[in-house]
Amino acid sequence: MRRDLRWAVRLGSVSLAAVVALAACAPAAPPPHGAVPPVRWVRFRHLAGVVDLAGPRRDGSFTVAAAGRLFTLSRAGVLRPFARGPAGYSTATGPEPYIAMADGERVAGAGCSFPSGMIFALQPGPRPGIIAITPDGRASRFTSLPAIATPDGITFDTTGHFGHRLVVTARNHGATMVAAIDCAGHVATITSRAPAVEGGIAVAPASFGHYGGDLIAPDESSGRVYAIRPDGTVVTLAVSGLPHGGDIGVESAGFVPPRFSAGDTAYLADRYSRGNKHPGTNSILRLPGSRLVKAGVRPGDLLVATEGSARTIVVRCASTCAVRYIAAGPAISHAEGHVVFAS
Repeated sequence: MRRDLRWAVRLGSVSLAAVVALAACAPAAPPPHGAVPPVRWVRFRHLAGVVDLAGPRRDGSFTVAAAGRLFTLSRAGVLRPFARGPAGYSTATGPEPYIAMADGERVAGAGCSFPSGMIFALQPGPRPGIIAITPDGRASRFTSLPAIATPDGITFDTTGHFGHRLVVTARNHGATMVAAIDCAGHVATITSRAPAVEGGIAVAPASFGHYGGDLIAPDESSGRVYAIRPDGTVVTLAVSGLPHGGDIGVESAGFVPPRFSAGDTAYLADRYSRGNKHPGTNSILRLPGSRLVKAGVRPGDLLVATEGSARTIVVRCASTCAVRYIAAGPAISHAEGHVVFAS
């Protein structure tokens, strides 16, 4: 771990941002129309308690969060335990400790960078914060979040509008706090009044039309997908047109990477949830690139999946946005975390 990273939180650096404006500068995409799509997510690997995936690394492998532990998933589909032992990673099995992987970008104004391949995991509970896990499997507390916050989304800003920082969402009395965290652990609040969002948040690539560089976050309760700008402004990017509500609506998001082709693959966690209407399959779901390409999906598009049944839309934005319903998973699916891609 680099010496220039300071893993202690600097609570005095937290700055409260401006009030959110829920007004769109461009029309929100309308609900999708059309018949039930033929594209299906299928079960790929059984893994009890799977909740999220991050990556891929340069060797094509992913890091997988499941049952309070971490695993690696190879390009060939082999699962191996990761970050075990006295200095390894372990957390409670009940919450949703989503994860994100750093890509080595230098953070604006911080004099440091997040080391490439390092994993950052949400730490919900009475002492909310972020846990850092090095590529060789050593875990340590990176920073803390306000005690009243419940962290529920994590991603890296790879576009640069948030200064290449780690971006986190956290619930707080019915609203959402959005925070940007630099490589020294300094926390800056983008807004504390965003709508309720959670799950697989993502920062849009520059090619994503009017919303390039914005934080994209789904809201399962309303079925809306929001764009949150670095100044804290929130706009409705799209209306999913899919079933919505607690444990049902849009939950997972991911942007199709450059050079994605028919030989590539999308993955999604399907977590078991006892007693739920959509109890899940305890597996990693897979969607072949050939099916996505045939459905008209292109690099730079946004995929968003619902928690119930992994119903999936594709959103494409230029001057305006268009939404199409393109895929679904097993009816009992309980999708969580990010949509990730092997390309």
